[in-house]
Amino acid sequence: MRAKALILLLALTGMAFAQGFADMAADVSGFATPDPTATLTFPADHAAHPDFRIEWWYLTATLKGEDGADYGVQWTLFRTAIAPGEGDGWQSPQLWMGHAAATTGTAHHVAERLARGGTGQAGVTLGPPFRAWIDDWQMLSQAAPGADPLSHLRLLARDTDFAYDLDLAAQGPLILHGAQGYSVKSAAGQASHYYSQPFYTVSGQLDLPEGPVQVTGQAWLDREWSSQPLAADQTGWDWFSLAFDSGERLMGFRLRDGGGGFVSGTWIAADGTATPLPPGALAVEPLQTHSVAGREVPVGWRLTLPDRALDVTISALNPDAWMATSIPYWEGPITIKGSHTGRGYLEMTGY
Repeated sequence: MRAKALILLLALTGMAFAQGFADMAADVSGFATPDPTATLTFPADHAAHPDFRIEWWYLTATLKGEDGADYGVQWTLFRTAIAPGEGDGWQSPQLWMGHAAATTGTAHHVAERLARGGTGQAGVTLGPPFRAWIDDWQMLSQAAPGADPLSHLRLLARDTDFAYDLDLAAQGPLILHGAQGYSVKSAAGQASHYYSQPFYTVSGQLDLPEGPVQVTGQAWLDREWSSQPLAADQTGWDWFSLAFDSGERLMGFRLRDGGGGFVSGTWIAADGTATPLPPGALAVEPLQTHSVAGREVPVGWRLTLPDRALDVTISALNPDAWMATSIPYWEGPITIKGSHTGRGYLEMTGY
Protein backbone atom coordinates (compact mmCIF):
# COMPACT_ATOMS: atom_id res chain seq x y z
CA MET A 1 0.00 0.00 0.00
CA ARG A 2 2.03 2.91 -1.16
CA ALA A 3 1.30 6.64 -0.57
CA LYS A 4 -1.94 6.74 -2.40
CA ALA A 5 -3.09 10.12 -1.29
CA LEU A 6 0.16 11.64 -2.25
CA ILE A 7 -0.86 12.01 -5.83
CA LEU A 8 -4.20 13.55 -5.20
CA LEU A 9 -3.09 16.70 -5.89
CA LEU A 10 -0.80 18.93 -7.64
CA ALA A 11 -1.02 22.57 -8.37
CA LEU A 12 0.08 22.85 -11.96
CA THR A 13 -0.38 25.46 -14.67
CA GLY A 14 -2.44 27.61 -12.32
CA MET A 15 -4.99 24.87 -11.67
CA ALA A 16 -5.47 23.97 -7.99
CA PHE A 17 -6.80 20.56 -7.12
CA ALA A 18 -8.20 19.21 -3.85
CA GLN A 19 -5.63 17.77 -1.50
CA GLY A 20 -5.81 15.45 1.47
CA PHE A 21 -6.50 11.86 2.38
CA ALA A 22 -10.27 12.37 2.52
CA ASP A 23 -10.30 12.77 -1.27
CA MET A 24 -9.19 9.14 -1.61
CA ALA A 25 -12.81 8.18 -0.96
CA ALA A 26 -14.31 10.79 -3.30
CA ASP A 27 -16.75 9.98 -6.07
CA VAL A 28 -14.95 8.50 -9.07
CA SER A 29 -17.73 8.43 -11.67
CA GLY A 30 -16.34 7.76 -15.12
CA PHE A 31 -13.09 6.19 -13.95
CA ALA A 32 -12.35 2.49 -14.17
CA THR A 33 -12.51 0.41 -11.01
CA PRO A 34 -10.45 -2.66 -10.11
CA ASP A 35 -11.92 -5.92 -11.41
CA PRO A 36 -11.55 -9.06 -9.28
CA THR A 37 -11.80 -11.20 -12.44
CA ALA A 38 -9.01 -9.35 -14.28
CA THR A 39 -5.74 -11.14 -15.04
CA LEU A 40 -2.60 -9.02 -14.72
CA THR A 41 -0.50 -9.30 -17.86
CA PHE A 42 3.22 -8.50 -18.15
CA PRO A 43 4.90 -6.50 -19.42
CA ALA A 44 1.72 -4.61 -20.40
CA ASP A 45 0.73 -3.86 -16.80
CA HIS A 46 4.10 -2.25 -16.07
CA ALA A 47 2.78 0.66 -18.17
CA ALA A 48 0.28 3.35 -17.14
CA HIS A 49 -3.46 2.75 -16.77
CA PRO A 50 -4.93 6.17 -17.65
CA ASP A 51 -8.55 5.09 -17.18
CA PHE A 52 -7.87 4.73 -13.44
CA ARG A 53 -7.58 7.83 -11.26
CA ILE A 54 -4.36 7.06 -9.37
CA GLU A 55 -1.24 4.96 -9.90
CA TRP A 56 2.40 4.73 -8.84
CA TRP A 57 5.80 3.14 -9.49
CA TYR A 58 7.32 3.09 -6.01
CA LEU A 59 10.78 1.84 -5.08
CA THR A 60 12.55 1.75 -1.72
CA ALA A 61 16.02 0.39 -0.97
CA THR A 62 17.94 -0.43 2.20
CA LEU A 63 21.65 0.02 1.65
CA LYS A 64 25.00 -0.50 3.36
CA GLY A 65 27.83 1.87 2.50
CA GLU A 66 31.47 1.00 2.03
CA ASP A 67 31.91 3.15 5.14
CA GLY A 68 29.86 0.63 7.14
CA ALA A 69 26.88 2.98 7.62
CA ASP A 70 23.25 2.18 6.86
CA TYR A 71 21.31 4.19 4.26
CA GLY A 72 17.92 4.20 2.59
CA VAL A 73 16.62 5.65 -0.68
CA GLN A 74 13.17 6.17 -2.15
CA TRP A 75 12.18 6.81 -5.78
CA THR A 76 8.51 7.26 -6.67
CA LEU A 77 6.56 8.33 -9.73
CA PHE A 78 2.86 9.08 -9.12
CA ARG A 79 0.21 9.54 -11.79
CA THR A 80 -3.22 11.04 -11.14
CA ALA A 81 -5.97 11.97 -13.58
CA ILE A 82 -8.54 14.75 -13.49
CA ALA A 83 -10.55 12.75 -16.06
CA PRO A 84 -10.24 9.21 -17.43
CA GLY A 85 -8.36 8.50 -20.62
CA GLU A 86 -5.56 10.25 -22.48
CA GLY A 87 -5.32 13.20 -24.85
CA ASP A 88 -2.75 14.89 -27.08
CA GLY A 89 -0.50 17.57 -25.63
CA TRP A 90 -2.24 19.94 -23.24
CA GLN A 91 -5.46 17.98 -23.71
CA SER A 92 -4.02 15.24 -21.54
CA PRO A 93 -5.85 14.95 -18.19
CA GLN A 94 -2.86 13.22 -16.60
CA LEU A 95 -0.72 14.81 -13.88
CA TRP A 96 2.58 13.46 -12.60
CA MET A 97 4.56 13.85 -9.39
CA GLY A 98 7.94 12.43 -8.40
CA HIS A 99 9.40 11.97 -4.93
CA ALA A 100 13.00 11.07 -4.17
CA ALA A 101 14.69 10.75 -0.80
CA ALA A 102 17.98 9.65 0.74
CA THR A 103 18.09 8.76 4.42
CA THR A 104 21.02 8.40 6.81
CA GLY A 105 21.06 7.93 10.56
CA THR A 106 21.22 11.69 11.05
CA ALA A 107 19.74 13.29 7.90
CA HIS A 108 16.75 12.89 5.59
CA HIS A 109 17.03 14.56 2.17
CA VAL A 110 13.81 15.02 0.19
CA ALA A 111 12.98 16.31 -3.30
CA GLU A 112 9.77 16.63 -5.33
CA ARG A 113 9.05 17.13 -9.04
CA LEU A 114 5.72 18.06 -10.68
CA ALA A 115 4.75 17.66 -14.32
CA ARG A 116 1.78 17.95 -16.67
CA GLY A 117 0.87 15.03 -18.91
CA GLY A 118 1.16 15.36 -22.67
CA THR A 119 4.30 17.48 -22.59
CA GLY A 120 6.96 14.75 -22.50
CA GLN A 121 8.24 15.95 -19.15
CA ALA A 122 7.11 12.78 -17.38
CA GLY A 123 5.61 9.43 -18.25
CA VAL A 124 6.02 5.68 -18.55
CA THR A 125 6.70 3.78 -21.77
CA LEU A 126 7.21 0.08 -22.37
CA GLY A 127 9.79 0.85 -25.06
CA PRO A 128 11.81 -1.20 -25.38
CA PRO A 129 13.41 -0.31 -23.14
CA PHE A 130 10.88 0.28 -20.35
CA ARG A 131 11.29 3.78 -18.95
CA ALA A 132 9.55 5.71 -16.15
CA TRP A 133 10.71 9.30 -15.74
CA ILE A 134 10.06 12.81 -14.56
CA ASP A 135 12.59 15.41 -15.69
CA ASP A 136 16.01 13.75 -15.33
CA TRP A 137 14.88 11.21 -12.74
CA GLN A 138 14.65 7.81 -14.38
CA MET A 139 13.78 4.17 -13.79
CA LEU A 140 15.24 2.59 -16.91
CA SER A 141 15.19 -1.08 -17.86
CA GLN A 142 18.52 -2.79 -18.44
CA ALA A 143 16.92 -6.21 -18.96
CA ALA A 144 18.06 -8.58 -21.68
CA PRO A 145 15.74 -9.08 -24.68
CA GLY A 146 12.88 -11.37 -23.76
CA ALA A 147 13.29 -10.87 -20.00
CA ASP A 148 10.79 -9.01 -17.86
CA PRO A 149 11.60 -5.28 -18.20
CA LEU A 150 11.60 -4.82 -14.42
CA SER A 151 14.07 -7.64 -13.83
CA HIS A 152 17.05 -5.30 -14.26
CA LEU A 153 16.82 -1.55 -13.71
CA ARG A 154 18.97 1.53 -13.50
CA LEU A 155 17.62 4.09 -11.02
CA LEU A 156 18.65 7.74 -11.08
CA ALA A 157 17.66 10.85 -9.13
CA ARG A 158 19.44 14.10 -8.37
CA ASP A 159 18.71 17.20 -6.29
CA THR A 160 20.76 19.99 -4.75
CA ASP A 161 22.03 18.00 -1.74
CA PHE A 162 21.82 14.34 -2.80
CA ALA A 163 21.86 12.02 -5.79
CA TYR A 164 22.00 8.33 -6.52
CA ASP A 165 22.76 6.07 -9.46
CA LEU A 166 21.84 2.47 -8.66
CA ASP A 167 21.80 -0.86 -10.49
CA LEU A 168 18.99 -3.25 -9.48
CA ALA A 169 18.86 -6.94 -10.42
CA ALA A 170 15.83 -9.07 -9.46
CA GLN A 171 16.61 -12.42 -7.83
CA GLY A 172 13.01 -13.65 -7.67
CA PRO A 173 9.61 -13.39 -9.36
CA LEU A 174 6.97 -10.69 -9.41
CA ILE A 175 4.53 -11.02 -6.50
CA LEU A 176 0.77 -10.55 -6.92
CA HIS A 177 -0.96 -9.32 -3.76
CA GLY A 178 -4.46 -10.30 -2.67
CA ALA A 179 -6.40 -12.48 -5.10
CA GLN A 180 -4.02 -12.61 -8.10
CA GLY A 181 -3.31 -8.89 -7.86
CA TYR A 182 -6.74 -7.74 -6.65
CA SER A 183 -5.98 -6.26 -3.23
CA VAL A 184 -8.92 -5.45 -0.94
CA LYS A 185 -8.48 -2.36 1.25
CA SER A 186 -11.64 -2.20 3.37
CA ALA A 187 -14.58 -4.18 4.65
CA ALA A 188 -16.71 -2.07 2.31
CA GLY A 189 -14.84 -3.52 -0.67
CA GLN A 190 -12.44 -0.76 -1.78
CA ALA A 191 -9.58 -2.33 -3.70
CA SER A 192 -6.63 -1.85 -6.03
CA HIS A 193 -4.60 -3.84 -8.52
CA TYR A 194 -1.29 -4.41 -6.73
CA TYR A 195 1.93 -6.30 -7.42
CA SER A 196 5.56 -6.03 -6.30
CA GLN A 197 9.09 -6.96 -7.22
CA PRO A 198 10.62 -7.42 -3.73
CA PHE A 199 13.77 -9.35 -4.69
CA TYR A 200 16.24 -6.78 -6.01
CA THR A 201 19.90 -6.75 -5.13
CA VAL A 202 21.39 -3.26 -5.43
CA SER A 203 24.77 -1.72 -6.09
CA GLY A 204 25.81 1.80 -7.02
CA GLN A 205 26.68 5.23 -5.71
CA LEU A 206 24.94 7.56 -3.29
CA ASP A 207 26.06 11.21 -3.29
CA LEU A 208 25.55 13.19 -0.08
CA PRO A 209 26.80 16.56 1.21
CA GLU A 210 29.64 14.65 2.90
CA GLY A 211 30.69 13.14 -0.41
CA PRO A 212 30.04 10.04 -2.52
CA VAL A 213 29.72 6.56 -1.02
CA GLN A 214 29.55 3.21 -2.77
CA VAL A 215 26.56 1.17 -1.58
CA THR A 216 25.10 -2.31 -1.83
CA GLY A 217 21.82 -3.68 -0.52
CA GLN A 218 18.33 -4.73 -1.51
CA ALA A 219 15.25 -3.01 -2.93
CA TRP A 220 11.49 -3.43 -3.25
CA LEU A 221 9.31 -2.07 -6.07
CA ASP A 222 5.55 -1.63 -5.66
CA ARG A 223 3.09 -1.14 -8.53
CA GLU A 224 -0.49 -0.20 -7.75
CA TRP A 225 -3.44 1.46 -9.45
CA SER A 226 -7.01 2.21 -8.43
CA SER A 227 -9.63 4.94 -8.47
CA GLN A 228 -11.05 4.85 -4.93
CA PRO A 229 -8.83 2.74 -2.64
CA LEU A 230 -10.07 4.17 0.69
CA ALA A 231 -13.43 3.94 2.38
CA ALA A 232 -15.07 7.15 3.62
CA ASP A 233 -14.07 6.49 7.26
CA GLN A 234 -10.42 5.64 6.53
CA THR A 235 -7.94 8.43 7.32
CA GLY A 236 -4.54 7.00 6.45
CA TRP A 237 -2.37 3.90 6.58
CA ASP A 238 0.73 2.27 8.01
CA TRP A 239 2.58 0.17 5.42
CA PHE A 240 5.46 -2.26 6.03
CA SER A 241 7.82 -3.98 3.58
CA LEU A 242 10.03 -6.38 5.52
CA ALA A 243 12.95 -8.35 4.07
CA PHE A 244 14.16 -10.99 6.52
CA ASP A 245 17.65 -12.42 6.68
CA SER A 246 16.08 -15.84 6.07
CA GLY A 247 15.13 -14.73 2.54
CA GLU A 248 11.42 -14.53 3.40
CA ARG A 249 9.50 -11.28 3.04
CA LEU A 250 6.34 -9.69 4.36
CA MET A 251 4.18 -6.91 2.98
CA GLY A 252 1.62 -5.69 5.51
CA PHE A 253 -0.64 -2.68 5.90
CA ARG A 254 -3.13 -1.18 8.32
CA LEU A 255 -5.73 1.25 7.01
CA ARG A 256 -6.87 3.35 9.95
CA ASP A 257 -10.50 4.15 10.73
CA GLY A 258 -12.45 4.93 13.88
CA GLY A 259 -12.02 1.34 15.13
CA GLY A 260 -9.23 -1.19 14.90
CA GLY A 261 -8.53 -0.57 11.25
CA PHE A 262 -8.30 -2.93 8.27
CA VAL A 263 -5.12 -5.04 8.39
CA SER A 264 -3.91 -7.37 5.66
CA GLY A 265 -0.82 -8.32 3.69
CA THR A 266 1.18 -11.01 1.90
CA TRP A 267 3.69 -13.56 3.19
CA ILE A 268 6.43 -14.24 0.62
CA ALA A 269 8.58 -17.37 0.91
CA ALA A 270 12.25 -17.26 -0.01
CA ASP A 271 11.47 -19.04 -3.29
CA GLY A 272 8.86 -16.40 -4.21
CA THR A 273 5.74 -18.34 -3.25
CA ALA A 274 3.19 -15.74 -2.12
CA THR A 275 0.43 -16.39 0.42
CA PRO A 276 -2.19 -13.66 0.92
CA LEU A 277 -3.05 -13.02 4.56
CA PRO A 278 -6.71 -12.91 5.52
CA PRO A 279 -7.89 -9.74 7.26
CA GLY A 280 -6.80 -9.77 10.89
CA ALA A 281 -4.14 -12.51 10.63
CA LEU A 282 -1.38 -9.92 10.99
CA ALA A 283 -1.38 -7.80 14.15
CA VAL A 284 0.39 -4.42 14.14
CA GLU A 285 0.90 -2.48 17.36
CA PRO A 286 2.57 0.95 17.70
CA LEU A 287 5.11 0.96 20.53
CA GLN A 288 6.92 4.29 20.36
CA THR A 289 6.06 7.71 18.95
CA HIS A 290 8.32 10.53 17.86
CA SER A 291 7.55 14.21 17.42
CA VAL A 292 8.27 15.33 13.88
CA ALA A 293 6.86 18.28 11.89
CA GLY A 294 4.48 19.03 14.75
CA ARG A 295 3.00 15.52 14.68
CA GLU A 296 3.31 12.47 16.93
CA VAL A 297 4.25 9.61 14.61
CA PRO A 298 4.72 5.96 15.66
CA VAL A 299 8.27 5.02 14.66
CA GLY A 300 8.51 1.82 16.74
CA TRP A 301 6.18 -1.13 16.12
CA ARG A 302 5.49 -4.73 17.04
CA LEU A 303 4.21 -7.08 14.33
CA THR A 304 2.94 -10.58 15.06
CA LEU A 305 1.79 -13.29 12.66
CA PRO A 306 1.18 -16.49 14.64
CA ASP A 307 0.77 -18.70 11.56
CA ARG A 308 4.40 -17.96 10.65
CA ALA A 309 5.76 -17.81 14.22
CA LEU A 310 6.52 -14.16 13.58
CA ASP A 311 6.94 -11.76 16.51
CA VAL A 312 9.17 -8.81 15.68
CA THR A 313 9.78 -5.23 16.66
CA ILE A 314 10.86 -2.62 14.16
CA SER A 315 12.68 0.65 14.72
CA ALA A 316 13.47 3.55 12.41
CA LEU A 317 16.99 4.26 11.18
CA ASN A 318 16.07 7.95 11.40
CA PRO A 319 12.87 8.92 13.28
CA ASP A 320 12.91 12.29 11.46
CA ALA A 321 12.32 10.73 8.02
CA TRP A 322 9.48 13.12 7.23
CA MET A 323 8.58 13.70 3.59
CA ALA A 324 7.86 17.44 3.53
CA THR A 325 6.18 17.24 0.13
CA SER A 326 2.91 18.56 -1.30
CA ILE A 327 1.01 16.06 0.83
CA PRO A 328 3.40 15.18 3.68
CA TYR A 329 3.98 11.72 5.13
CA TRP A 330 6.62 9.68 6.95
CA GLU A 331 8.77 7.17 5.07
CA GLY A 332 12.09 5.64 5.99
CA PRO A 333 14.24 2.51 6.44
CA ILE A 334 13.72 0.28 9.47
CA THR A 335 15.57 -2.46 11.36
CA ILE A 336 13.80 -5.71 12.31
CA LYS A 337 14.53 -7.68 15.51
CA GLY A 338 12.89 -10.60 17.29
CA SER A 339 11.84 -13.98 15.91
CA HIS A 340 13.03 -12.76 12.51
CA THR A 341 15.74 -10.22 11.74
CA GLY A 342 16.37 -8.01 8.74
CA ARG A 343 15.64 -4.61 7.26
CA GLY A 344 12.78 -2.95 5.49
CA TYR A 345 10.76 0.21 4.93
CA LEU A 346 7.87 1.85 6.77
CA GLU A 347 5.42 4.37 5.34
CA MET A 348 2.82 6.23 7.41
CA THR A 349 0.25 8.68 6.09
CA GLY A 350 -2.52 10.75 7.57
CA TYR A 351 -0.80 11.72 10.83
